[in-house]
Amino acid sequence: MPLYDYKCPDCEHRFEARHGFSADAPPCPECGYEEPKRVITTAPSHARGMLTHAGDGYRASKEQLQDKWREETPKLRKQLENKLGPEAVKSIPTLNHDYGD
Repeated sequence: MPLYDYKCPDCEHRFEARHGFSADAPPCPECGYEEPKRVITTAPSHARGMLTHAGDGYRASKEQLQDKWREETPKLRKQLENKLGPEAVKSIPTLNHDYGD
């Protein structure tokens, strides 16, 4: 079961609760308030097909992300070329302006 973070709007207490996706939020353990608000603390850093970690994975600079794209673009285009053929890949746009055909 997933672990959720909550903050009580009544007493400002923050707490964690483990429950099913469709289950209601538990009451605040401090004051008993019935409808605490869910808090989103982090976002996933994994995209399908490639790890997006650049730098430490959470606070990557624009330059680090651009370097990661420069590194990954040739690999991904090669995989597409193997599956679709070189002619099909030539018509696919790229975000990596440094990538040459």
